[in-house]
Amino acid sequence: MSVKPIAMHEFIRQTGNVYEAIIVASKRARQIHDDMKIELTQQLETLKALNATPEPEDDMEVAMVNPDQLKISLEFEKSPKPTEVAINEVRDKKVPYHYKEHVDFFAKDSSKDTSKDTSKDTSTEA
Repeated sequence: MSVKPIAMHEFIRQTGNVYEAIIVASKRARQIHDDMKIELTQQLETLKALNATPEPEDDMEVAMVNPDQLKISLEFEKSPKPTEVAINEVRDKKVPYHYKEHVDFFAKDSSKDTSKDTSKDTSTEA
């Protein structure tokens, strides 16, 4: 597994800000990783259910390697890493993203000016 350098100007060109591109790629990589983990777990559970055998009575008995489980594990190890996939998706503009609406809590809103409120609170606490 070799380290592949990435041209940062490609990220800047895609989003305008390298930090935004890194955040988008990292969130996408986490999504990809979660999907891969679920898929691997499902495959191993299915395999375990198909090959359900009673536990050996002797603890010293050598555990046999299941060739199907080994095949699944090798396929998982050979698959591209989630970070690499996410970086390629961001670079190819395959990851849609948007900004959350920014709410400025400290800005004065003229329609909700509370300094001119003349109503009095008539409730009392018991």
